[in-house]
Amino acid sequence: MTSTALDASRVESLLEDFDNTMLVTHADGRLHARPMRVVERSAGGSLYLVSGADSGKVAEIEANAAVTLTFQDARQFLVLSGRARPTRDRALIERLWSDAWRVWFPQGKEDPNICLIQVEPTEAEYWDNSGARGLKYAFQAARAYATGHTPRPDPDQHGKVRL
Repeated sequence: MTSTALDASRVESLLEDFDNTMLVTHADGRLHARPMRVVERSAGGSLYLVSGADSGKVAEIEANAAVTLTFQDARQFLVLSGRARPTRDRALIERLWSDAWRVWFPQGKEDPNICLIQVEPTEAEYWDNSGARGLKYAFQAARAYATGHTPRPDPDQHGKVRL
């Protein structure tokens, strides 16, 4: 398996550990981030988020489709950059519907304001210090502290990949 394939595989593996993300859009010359729940990861690589069609984030995406999704826990970090688009695909909304969404969409699946945001990642960057990689990182950090030398990035812990 090539290095790029390994990195892409690591990205897929990391994505399985995250349900929530920060969606970063462009708004009036600044970046705007807000927490979102990932409601689906398609086999083709797209991620889906649910939103109100009348929301600011949808307007921002319609003005500039470039977005970033950030994921983080105590030892794993993932950033996906790509393009987003709102979709009102009724069959997809029907399939993904969760009654928990009724808080925002009181008319249920048929609510005219419900839409999905489809994000197609084009690049990913990750830092993974979980498990044995975390122990390795702790050792490298202790050695760096003791010797006064900055540790070199470890390709097993950090990678960039075009998707």
